[in-house]
Amino acid sequence: MRSYLRAFIRGGTFFFTVNLADRSKTLLTDHVGELRETIRKVRDRHPFHIDAIVILPDHLHAIWTLPPGDTDYPTRWALIKAGFSRNLPKVERISASRIGKGERGIWQRRYWEHQVRDEADYERHVDYIHYNPVKHGHAQAPLDWPYSSLHRFVREGSIPPHWGANYAVPEVAVWGE
Repeated sequence: MRSYLRAFIRGGTFFFTVNLADRSKTLLTDHVGELRETIRKVRDRHPFHIDAIVILPDHLHAIWTLPPGDTDYPTRWALIKAGFSRNLPKVERISASRIGKGERGIWQRRYWEHQVRDEADYERHVDYIHYNPVKHGHAQAPLDWPYSSLHRFVREGSIPPHWGANYAVPEVAVWGE
């Protein structure tokens, strides 16, 4: 049986999807301050650039660019997951296998990563991230969702405030995954 091989490109740019173990929970938005603080602390010790991000109740998407020569996004995600989990009360169901490994039951063990290959791939994934709250029914327009880097893009003038607001059918916006 073949095992999954992750892409390790020094200084690469990657798209990630990271999910809660229980997708019916809303921990990420309920505790968004703790999540942001945990990410900040990890970035202080293990720098990386967050190109784009959206935090939804049960999962998040992000694009990161690692420093030149660095390939270690797995350590960063492990630290973010562990740091966030430590800040939450222990109320989740924890399986015997997780207990045996000293894990909480908050996050799915794995995450999805995709190496961004070129400018068109990058733009497609940024658009996917910013439209995701609408896709999942959390907002009528992308700018309505407060936990999105779209607000930074609008402030910087790289995306107009009404971006994505006039997509009548979500299937028209096919980006990313």
